[in-house]
Amino acid sequence: MMLPELTGAFATDAAAYSKLWLAAEAARVRLPARPQRSAAQAQEAAALLATARAQREHFLSRHAPAVYRALTDDLRQLHRIDAVAWTAAELLPGLVPTRAQVAAEAALPQAEKDGLETDQGIFFAHILADAACGRHLCHAMLLAHPATERHLPALLRDGRWDSPGATLHRVGNATHLTLRNPRYLNAEDDATLDDVEIAVDLATLDPATAACVLRGDVVPQPRYAGARVFSAGINLTHLYQGRIPFLWFLRRELATVAKLLRGLASAEVPPDDTRGATHEKPWIAAVESFAIGGGCQILLVMDYVVAAQDAYMTLPARKEGIIPGCANLRLPRFTGERIARQLISYGRRLECDSAEGRMICDEIVAPAEMDAALARVVEVLTGSGAVSLVGNRRALRIGAEPLDRFREYMAVYAREQAVCHFSPQLIANLEQHWRAQQRRG
Repeated sequence: MMLPELTGAFATDAAAYSKLWLAAEAARVRLPARPQRSAAQAQEAAALLATARAQREHFLSRHAPAVYRALTDDLRQLHRIDAVAWTAAELLPGLVPTRAQVAAEAALPQAEKDGLETDQGIFFAHILADAACGRHLCHAMLLAHPATERHLPALLRDGRWDSPGATLHRVGNATHLTLRNPRYLNAEDDATLDDVEIAVDLATLDPATAACVLRGDVVPQPRYAGARVFSAGINLTHLYQGRIPFLWFLRRELATVAKLLRGLASAEVPPDDTRGATHEKPWIAAVESFAIGGGCQILLVMDYVVAAQDAYMTLPARKEGIIPGCANLRLPRFTGERIARQLISYGRRLECDSAEGRMICDEIVAPAEMDAALARVVEVLTGSGAVSLVGNRRALRIGAEPLDRFREYMAVYAREQAVCHFSPQLIANLEQHWRAQQRRG
């Protein structure tokens, strides 16, 4: 495939490539919707998308930093990733889909989408691969959620906070965050993402406690008899139905999960472990019933994990057809690479109460003893004060996962997850392994 020559001048190249991308998009929308296309039309649509994507890769290999700097006033403004995506679509038409284009595809089942959001993955892969721009974006995503400040007074006043996707309440010296999506066994989806991130912010900022506890809510399904479930991972029903936008994956990793590991940054000082520039607390997880997929991923950023004797962990992303967040980056530190490959690629299940499970879980208790165990762990962790505990968190982190290592991983993840998210194999995997066609929203 011959790609148009780049002059090296941003404005000139941007104008030329934007014209090509818009022409390809105009040709695509003249075709019937994906389910109604003939074989020849499907081939034409695939060729249009592939050609335009190769052009984006070529353009961004030279000009990605210039695009991002234009969107952030030369790195002087911090914008969340969704805002960057929408303003990039306005700044350089055709580079990434517009808000309206994404909304139109959002109404479709996953199998009927053309995957326009794949171009967001390509764009952010290039941004994150650039050290200055990638660190700047990571900084923006480690700031408190825009709604956090509005909700903080309620927590300070009442000692609790409630939302559909998460709740907070204080127990002794800890703020307990309860994950809530009981209909889907506390799975994560687009309806829970903001609530959980805000809850993480509030728990971290709560001045009345020195630690945080993460736990799943009680679920109503008869199979679990009103027991707590930590998390079923991503909501596969919503994934199949096309209700998980691509940016959901990046927002989850760069904000919610990253804050569990790194704490909250301030706008004035970039996150840097060597300067102690984040506000953070230790996190303790209570694994009850199971931690599947994203739930298992979260355990890898916890300071301490207490698991019930009958609980288990799995990372079935391979069967789902996606990449399991940052598990590929973090899991080998806990289990070694061989077991990590078995979990990620072969669907191995780990009982929490096993030699391999104890590589991730610090303590195993009888289910009825979970409350007492959590109170004891909080007391042990905070009894000597939080200053050294937070300092040790930072010291461990700088050796295990400095920010640049995370940023470089996320550059790979952005592109690869976008490709997986819109691959026909994802649909085939869900239909084969999860009977997705029989599930209802």
